[in-house]
Amino acid sequence: MVLLVAWGYHLKVYGLLYSTQGPAFGASYTDIHVRIPVFRVLMAISVLWSLFLIYNAFRPKMKWLLISGGVWVVAILVLANGLPILVQQFVVKPNELAKESPFIAHNIEFTRKAYNLNNIKEVDFKINENLSAEEVRGHDVTIQNIRVWDERPLLQTYRQIQAIRLYYDFKNMDVDRYMIDNTYRQVMLSARELVVNQLPPQANTWVNRHLIYTHGYGLAMSPVNEVTSEGLPELMIKDLPPVSDIDLKIDRPEIYYGEKTDEYILVKTSTQEFDFPRGDKNVYTNYEGKGGVAIDTFLKRLLFAIEFQDPQILFTTYLTPESRILFNRRIKRRVKAIAPFLAYDTDPYMVVSGGRLYWIQDAYTISNMYPYSKRSKNPFRSIGINYIRNSVKVIIDAYDGDVSFYRIDEQDPIVRTYARVYPELFKPLADMPADLKKHLRYPTDKFEIQVQTYSRYHMQDIQVFYNQEDLWEPPDEIYGDNRQMMKPYYIIIKLPEEDKEEFLLMLPYTPAKKDNMIGWLAARSDLPNYGNLIVYKLPKDQLVYGPMQIEARIDQQTEISRELSLWDQRGSRVIRGNLLAIPMSDAFIYVEPIYLEAKQEAQRPVPVPQSQGGVKPEKQQGVRPARKGSTTTAGLPELKRVIVALGNRVVMEERLDQALNRVLGIEVTPRREVSTGAAETGETSELNARALEYYYKAKEYLRQGDWAGYGRELDKLENILKQLADASADNN
Repeated sequence: MVLLVAWGYHLKVYGLLYSTQGPAFGASYTDIHVRIPVFRVLMAISVLWSLFLIYNAFRPKMKWLLISGGVWVVAILVLANGLPILVQQFVVKPNELAKESPFIAHNIEFTRKAYNLNNIKEVDFKINENLSAEEVRGHDVTIQNIRVWDERPLLQTYRQIQAIRLYYDFKNMDVDRYMIDNTYRQVMLSARELVVNQLPPQANTWVNRHLIYTHGYGLAMSPVNEVTSEGLPELMIKDLPPVSDIDLKIDRPEIYYGEKTDEYILVKTSTQEFDFPRGDKNVYTNYEGKGGVAIDTFLKRLLFAIEFQDPQILFTTYLTPESRILFNRRIKRRVKAIAPFLAYDTDPYMVVSGGRLYWIQDAYTISNMYPYSKRSKNPFRSIGINYIRNSVKVIIDAYDGDVSFYRIDEQDPIVRTYARVYPELFKPLADMPADLKKHLRYPTDKFEIQVQTYSRYHMQDIQVFYNQEDLWEPPDEIYGDNRQMMKPYYIIIKLPEEDKEEFLLMLPYTPAKKDNMIGWLAARSDLPNYGNLIVYKLPKDQLVYGPMQIEARIDQQTEISRELSLWDQRGSRVIRGNLLAIPMSDAFIYVEPIYLEAKQEAQRPVPVPQSQGGVKPEKQQGVRPARKGSTTTAGLPELKRVIVALGNRVVMEERLDQALNRVLGIEVTPRREVSTGAAETGETSELNARALEYYYKAKEYLRQGDWAGYGRELDKLENILKQLADASADNN
């Protein structure tokens, strides 16, 4: 036992690399200069006492045994506990910065390496809020891809207009980019998955759950910036079977493997599978893929019946010699079953490629034993981490369930070790299909960890770090009616030093406990620059409005606040969407969408009759009992207004292009679908532009209280409208 104690002191020396006793994570002055020598002394004393105990076993001397044991205990109490406290209190604390400087430097260096922050490129970002027309035109692709749809309201809308049947559901929204009609476009999409738990009670049978209702079908996709006249998203891909208005077709829309596919299923049976509804009837199909495991013998049926604790597998008469069982169909469960030693991102996302549907799942190599590196909260496991790499991309075929692991970080020592252990598991990135490479994106889970770590570890000067003089933090924003921390967001922009737009993940920074913007961090997603991080530092001697300051300026605009208050009355609810800070040249344009959602009084729940025999009936699917006097939303948010801000200028208009025109003072026309009306002539196009100009001027005069100017612009607008009417009559 004493020898084990001695070995424990030997191991404690290495444990000091993860000490939390000093001003920074890792070994401190006291650990190096006091605890290590003490542990070695105690280890030697423990070994000597163990030898004495062996000697004493043959020639017992109780007196010396008690004395030596007391010396051992006192040595532990004094050396291991008392001495470090005294040194820390009377030697280190009065001179802490001088004593701890080398160890703070180790903590900064190794933390930045562990989180891959040492490779961040730091760039000074000069601010000029007066954008020229040429500068604006140079960012046309960015303007065409400004996002006015948020994930939460758009997900509600998808569920209302594209779920089609009660057993379909959209789990979340994915943001991606595609080349559509030879144009680089940012889109939002969501997979239409089938959830058997949402079947009506009378249809929730074993045959339906495992043999008939087997798969989801297709997806819905919409551009991030297009809105119908009703305030709804302009869908590029919609309905059942999928109807595509773009050059992106889906030939294999079935989703057998997804984010909500929990049940095992049996395919290639004697009964047909439900495919999709068509009018009052259903279309049926048979699985044609190679996924799953053959279940062609009695022994296999018995084993799977035991595995899933379901005797119906053994007794069903629907199985044929070609039947297969598909299980582990949920994406995360499937990849974990193959490679449980990796950590996985919380949000796999769907990609359309070659007419098929794929899932891309980010995988990480993590550790909590990187020396001197600060530990962070771990979104993947219960223990904290102090090392992370996005080393692997996993591609899952939504139809067949094929899983491919691709190494994208050849420098990570952990994944290199795994690759040596499992040489057939990991493929090089060069083997990934070229079209799928175009949809790789920097993962938000890793980015959020890096954002939080960099907010402190961007300080590399030891004294500045010690005093925490330049601590940053992610900004807050107003979403709905609540103040919350801003989340990273995907955006298409042209970086200041680049010639073309690209897809990246970004988030602004503000000084700790301040609201002005101090910098912004961007993670690049497009190859060959995938994974590169850039931080743009703003001038400290110049005020740059942060998100909450822009939110305050929005609230201070009487015209805006009055209109929002009028909407937010009984029967409707105003939702303030995510505020996006969009870098453009050397300025920041803020965009905030405003949604309007109808509300209705909640009805009292309908009493459910008790079944005979005292058996409690099943709960009605999809019905949530409401409390008396409460309200529920209709669940169909409509985009009503868009707020755009640049510096001191804050405007709100019905459309994004109108708001941009007023703020920039330059005519900007974001892309939108061509209407079915007659094409504009050059003359009518010019008249429309002039009408828009007079309209903006009239609103500006109205805001200033200049009624004379307001009247003059209305007269000009009336004249233009008459000319447009005459031109329309001539065309007809």
